[in-house]
Amino acid sequence: MGKRNNRPTRLSDPRLYPSWIGVGLFWLIGQLPWRLLQATGRGVGRLAWHLAKKRRHIAQTNIRLCFPELAPEEQDELAHRSVISTGEAILEMAGSYNNHRIDLNKNLTVTGMEHIEACQARGQGVLLLGMHFNTLDTCSRMLATLVDVHAVYRPNDNPVIDRLIDRGRRHYVRSTVDRTDIRQMLRLLRSGEIVWYAPDQDYGTAHAVFVPFFGIPAATITATSRIAKMGKAAVIPCAHYRLPGGRYEIEFGAPLDDFPSGDEEADTARINQTIEHYVRKHPEQYLWVHKRFKHQPPGQPKRY
Repeated sequence: MGKRNNRPTRLSDPRLYPSWIGVGLFWLIGQLPWRLLQATGRGVGRLAWHLAKKRRHIAQTNIRLCFPELAPEEQDELAHRSVISTGEAILEMAGSYNNHRIDLNKNLTVTGMEHIEACQARGQGVLLLGMHFNTLDTCSRMLATLVDVHAVYRPNDNPVIDRLIDRGRRHYVRSTVDRTDIRQMLRLLRSGEIVWYAPDQDYGTAHAVFVPFFGIPAATITATSRIAKMGKAAVIPCAHYRLPGGRYEIEFGAPLDDFPSGDEEADTARINQTIEHYVRKHPEQYLWVHKRFKHQPPGQPKRY
């Protein structure tokens, strides 16, 4: 028999008291003025570069693999900036979830909105091809003021953290959908709704194929093309970035043409190519602290 899963599941479990304290601090931090929040986040990121050695190593490894054209010192500088950006994102998240007095949209630029409007005009559902940029939660809050959107997510193993994220996002999105609930995604898409869905993380090898991401084999789930086909939805890339001067940008790309093509592996490779295109615009803002290449094909070396 395997080990029994002894993780706490009840929110009242005493083992979760530290998490509750953290949630309280997260709320307090979220009340800071936005520019101070960002500056504090950058400070947290700089501190994490020195203290969070495991995450620093993951970011350095990912960038070394994905940007071999850069000199070693340039790779290290990009990794450094990405960790700082991640720290900034954590505090932006606190403000996005907990401070609804701030009008973030006054600093927002939107491009490609016509692609969404065209689909809505004909009553077609939209599967937004999401990407794990560090601006995810901040720009999702702004996105939800432009269109009604449902967000697909992976529940957190810690029920207190899961509650924090779910409640935080439900303040602005129409609903949150467990990434395993394909039926709900299809119901929404067939009803002409907009569903944000990000397939750019390593979820294991089940229902996945190894296709290139920045030229490196990456375990990538194949569900995107099936969901688009069964939901009769257009697939529209959705990227989001921080800009100088405290501004943000949400960019919608044109719907992927001839998608799905009927070739599941080719479609999955195309998804990665599309995401790579947007990551290259602001690579320091991508979530490089995630083990994107954790699983590798047989015979390939471990990456971390």
